[in-house]
Amino acid sequence: MSARTKALAATALLIAVATATCAGGNGGGVPPTDHPSGSPTESPSAAEGTTATLPRTLTGQRLEWRKCPAPTPLQAADAEAPAPLPDGTPWECTTLEVPLDYGRPDGETIDLAVIRAKAKPEEGQPRIGSLVFNFGGPGGSGVAYLPLFASVDRDYQALHSRYDLVSFDPRGVGASAPVRCLDDKAKDEAAERIDDSPDDDAELRALIAHSEKDTAACEKNSGQVLSHVGTTNAARDMDLLRQVLGDDKLNYFGLSYGSELGGVYAHLFPERVGRAVFDAVSDPTQDAAQEHLTQTEGFQLALDHYLEDCAAKPDCPAGRTVQEGRRTIIDLLGELDGRPLPTEDGRKLTQGLALGGILLALYSEDLWPLLTDALTEAQRQRTGDLLLALADELSERDSEGRYTTLWDALGAVTCADDKDRYTVDDVRAAMPAFREASPVFGESFAWSLLSCTGWPVEGENRDPQVQAAGSAPILLVGTTGDPATPYAGTLRMADELGEGVGVVLTYEGEGHGAYGTDACVATAANRYLLDGVLPEDGTVCP
Repeated sequence: MSARTKALAATALLIAVATATCAGGNGGGVPPTDHPSGSPTESPSAAEGTTATLPRTLTGQRLEWRKCPAPTPLQAADAEAPAPLPDGTPWECTTLEVPLDYGRPDGETIDLAVIRAKAKPEEGQPRIGSLVFNFGGPGGSGVAYLPLFASVDRDYQALHSRYDLVSFDPRGVGASAPVRCLDDKAKDEAAERIDDSPDDDAELRALIAHSEKDTAACEKNSGQVLSHVGTTNAARDMDLLRQVLGDDKLNYFGLSYGSELGGVYAHLFPERVGRAVFDAVSDPTQDAAQEHLTQTEGFQLALDHYLEDCAAKPDCPAGRTVQEGRRTIIDLLGELDGRPLPTEDGRKLTQGLALGGILLALYSEDLWPLLTDALTEAQRQRTGDLLLALADELSERDSEGRYTTLWDALGAVTCADDKDRYTVDDVRAAMPAFREASPVFGESFAWSLLSCTGWPVEGENRDPQVQAAGSAPILLVGTTGDPATPYAGTLRMADELGEGVGVVLTYEGEGHGAYGTDACVATAANRYLLDGVLPEDGTVCP
């Protein structure tokens, strides 16, 4: 795929729940001080909500920046060392030391991988500070994704004129105390053998046994960090990063799950929020079952929009109407349930992998032509190479069969955050609603409710706490056709943040996230980040 296409594919990082169960130096040259304005020296305890003082060894650490190597296979699939930005600015990498347990700040620490491109201010436009990005997941590697997006997108490059562009691998991700569960071979075997929409008791027993095996592997390989990878701790890490970078306020850009992380940060540290933008905003009011059902509806809506668009084109492989297209997709998936298609590398395109490939293509309208080509290949050539390639992008599997930490970390963070644990009976009771929401995705999304069942760590909340009275305004960008974070969640995030905090900008379009896709959205977001000027609440970008 081209860099632009890979960047688009990289937005597929929230919870594509249907595949989750089957795929199994210092910043800017500003020296840190002992107690700068808004320092995190008093930080709430992860477990009890009390305060714990961070030691000077952490708050006063000086980052040693160096040339960035290529991302590891745990961070990105088939990635090379990041090339300089178009203006020649190189990428620099370092590690930030943070407490493993914020309730014991003098205890064991872990290192977080961090990347930056230093600002290149223009005359009369001084550097503002650092702008920290989180690209979602949970489980996305900021070290891998920030250079990927910034290299192809002029909107990101414009921000570089006044900000150090900064991102990091959150705890549990990539090069930051990574969560590892089953090995790569076992992941491949599960993708080919396990049916994530079981048709009978035998397939259900196999699905549950695989989930138990995966959970045991997570506990065996990463048990030390599983209790500490939740979003609350990631938000505290961002505040320590803010201080060590030398910034009084956190300027922040969060996409998808990154909006949840940003909301939790604003809740914990409202007085330390600088200029912030949330794109593809997650709904902070829903429990896991509600979120899965809403996403089921969102992906079905996106698929219907694709099918409508496809039907208007000659040689559409899905037919001439949306209903005909739905039936074509359902029939294809049904055939694959018993007879997977061959591919060039010897792997089989199963029902679950095909569904994952379809899901990936629905994250951006620019990926729809790839889906058309993939469906055409499956129907006419009876091979599954293109759908498998899309599925591999979703699961972040590289050409050598190595997986990043995306799905392992996604499961660990999700289960550390969410209290709810569902049973088979719960899923069966919910199944009619999921099937009604989507005849294509409903069953797989429903069964994915078992993802945290039997997890060794108790979840923190049923929904994230994002109330942020006293915070600076936060620009919320919601897309009306977003499949993974449906638009209604943007309005609920605004309500939860509190009066005067959430400012809603609506993009009437398709895809997961609008920044970098729509010029109107990018102009509004950059005007706020660069000049401090917000659009009027309720502004619509057509």
